[in-house]
Amino acid sequence: MKIILNNSEEFVDQERLTISDLMTMKNYNFKMMVVKINGELVKRNEYGDTLINDGDDVMVLQLVSGG
Repeated sequence: MKIILNNSEEFVDQERLTISDLMTMKNYNFKMMVVKINGELVKRNEYGDTLINDGDDVMVLQLVSGG
């Protein structure tokens, strides 16, 4: 399947892919992050159940605080 991940085209060799699967595959383990699929915010407790489909635009943003 082909997705857009953070504005870059990615090919994933899986038929079924959840946000949690993607985080593991990409080794994303940020403590504070936001995930959007096609512009829709996904809650952290829904990562294991939310499927990413062919052609989806996925944004994974790491939140950084400081001052």
